[in-house]
Amino acid sequence: MNTKRIFFLMLFTALALPLSAYIGPGAGFAFLSSFLVLFLTFFLAIFSFLSWPFRFLLRLIRGQKAYKKSHINRLVILGLDGMDPILVDRYMTQGKLPHLAQLADKGSYHELETTTPSISPVAWSSFMTGCNPAKHNIFDFLSRDPKTYLPDLSSAHIGIPKRVLPLGKYNIPLSKPEIRGMRKSVPFWKILGDNGIFSTILRIPVTFPPEKFRGHLLSGMCAPDLKGSQGTFSFYTSDKDRIKKREGGMNIPVTVNGDKIETYISGPENTMLKKPEEMKLPLTITIDKGSKEAILDVSGQTIRLKEKTFSDWIQITFRPGLWIKIRAICRFYINQIDPDFEMYVTPLNIDPEKPALPISQPFIYSVYLSKLLGSFITLGEANDTWALNEGILSEEAFLKLSYFNHQEWENMLFNAMDKTKKGAVVSWFETTDSIQHMFYRYLDEKHPALHTDQANMGPEVMEELYTKMDGLVGKVMEKLSKNDVLIIMSDHGIKSFRRGINMNSWLYRNGYLSLKEGKRQSEEWFKDVDWEKTKAYGLGLGGIYLNIKNREAQGTVSPDDEGKALKKEIIAKLNGLKDEENGQTAINTVFDRDDLPPGPYKENCPDLIVGYNDGYRVSWDSVTGKVNDTLFDDNTKAWSGDHCIDPRIVPGIFFCNHKINTKSPAIIDIAPTVLNLFGMDIPNHMDGHNLIDTEDLSSKPEKRGKKNA
Repeated sequence: MNTKRIFFLMLFTALALPLSAYIGPGAGFAFLSSFLVLFLTFFLAIFSFLSWPFRFLLRLIRGQKAYKKSHINRLVILGLDGMDPILVDRYMTQGKLPHLAQLADKGSYHELETTTPSISPVAWSSFMTGCNPAKHNIFDFLSRDPKTYLPDLSSAHIGIPKRVLPLGKYNIPLSKPEIRGMRKSVPFWKILGDNGIFSTILRIPVTFPPEKFRGHLLSGMCAPDLKGSQGTFSFYTSDKDRIKKREGGMNIPVTVNGDKIETYISGPENTMLKKPEEMKLPLTITIDKGSKEAILDVSGQTIRLKEKTFSDWIQITFRPGLWIKIRAICRFYINQIDPDFEMYVTPLNIDPEKPALPISQPFIYSVYLSKLLGSFITLGEANDTWALNEGILSEEAFLKLSYFNHQEWENMLFNAMDKTKKGAVVSWFETTDSIQHMFYRYLDEKHPALHTDQANMGPEVMEELYTKMDGLVGKVMEKLSKNDVLIIMSDHGIKSFRRGINMNSWLYRNGYLSLKEGKRQSEEWFKDVDWEKTKAYGLGLGGIYLNIKNREAQGTVSPDDEGKALKKEIIAKLNGLKDEENGQTAINTVFDRDDLPPGPYKENCPDLIVGYNDGYRVSWDSVTGKVNDTLFDDNTKAWSGDHCIDPRIVPGIFFCNHKINTKSPAIIDIAPTVLNLFGMDIPNHMDGHNLIDTEDLSSKPEKRGKKNA
């Protein structure tokens, strides 16, 4: 499998799946865009200055017209990813969530129906478009290439530049590589912008690459790091026993000579070279054992760093040649000074001040934020869950880093609220999702991961998380006017993940997946699968695909009666599947694609979607295409909570400072509700419904303001 074909590895930190440091066409684009970014920024700044009076007048006229039909001045939506209604109810009953309790008392609080499947990029795509997945084309983090049976990133496609100029050892790109979002349909903020309503959209998933609209946007989940991955950390160690395969990161062995270490930072692959090679940035480390400090010399800077302390964001520069510079930011963390040296370095984030890839709309918006607020994380899946899974970061360090990131997002939110007195402000917080994924074991006494060396905390971690989010809600409520609507929501809830099921092993055992002659197991990505004898295979976090003739490259199953009969047979065997070790139900139900809502992209949906029971999820091996003798196994990783299961048992939460017209809202209802609040008709293609009746709201915000004064 060549380098360009494994672009799907970009997403695997987001899935908490194995990652390798893929560098592909995105890196080539980085070089080109970095070369142009300063010129373009300067040009646009001059143009913006000269055209400002005309744009101001146009916006004033257009804005007055746009808001004549609006029922509100401002809408604020906080997306607290993964916040769970059972935990909300528990902590709210205990009096620990006073601000959410206030919203529930004076406004609305309900469970929020999620999507099928209940996977973050699917749910957030339905949130923004008001459509079921068959209309927006996102069904998982992964899609599959039917020609190769290999995974692709579902949210974006990046291709190589079509034109290059050979120059000595270099291939100079003369055109941008294709970079195209795969999510279809129209997000509500685009419709708002087309009608003169300004929005600021902060880190909502599946917004990379950013689309043009009248407003500001910073990309969220699925935005890559500088390597083109979804987050590849680096682990430096002088302990040879600690050198082993790292899921989600890479080892860099070091040798201590006296008090010096000469090493490097692993950068993106230099695709400008005719023979691409990894760029390495020299790094010198001087150890002071007495003070438990290390002095880092890198990229012309000297950083003094104490043990067990994170550095600030450090800007570093790679030089691929021809006077081109590629900027990144990262944080350093010294695990220990002696007896062996150990250091963690975050994934190399795209520098928001000089972005090498498009991460915001307009592209200078990230520059503006960094100048105003300082450097900030730009990686879409920001919190480094694999570093904790692998024991590279302690639980305490992981939490500290996660809350550093969270504070950056709060700063962006409140800046947007201060600047946006009319319009929409929508902000996504990953904090709730990643911390619950990693610490849910403390709420489950039966979880296997409680018996590992890293388990040294307790349920207070989850309680603290929820109280912090309630505090955020309180700060937002303080900034609201009486003409503002506030929505607090999550895309899904969360359950314990105690046991994994290798779906490909099950298909193999039951005669639906075949291995090559003489093979009893297959390595990653179906290496030893005999496709000419295979009827079905599992891919992603919940999908099963049939090996359909004239659809898959080596299809064996006719799409009509044979395919329908095969689906019924597999469903009948998997529904209610028991865990052979403990007799518990592992799978509640399997959803047939044909029974799901229609849409133009339904053919891209898996043929079957598995609804796992509480306590179960597809195993780590199954998602990476391994086939072996293990059907069920214990999940001993820190990643101990999950939601990629039966969507009926992981609803999200919905709070609003106004009453809503139903007790069963769904995530697809939010987009049409937003449009209705701003006095717009709901497009026919949207599947959701308006949640807030506006009869009690004045049609003219200025009148309502006088009334409330």
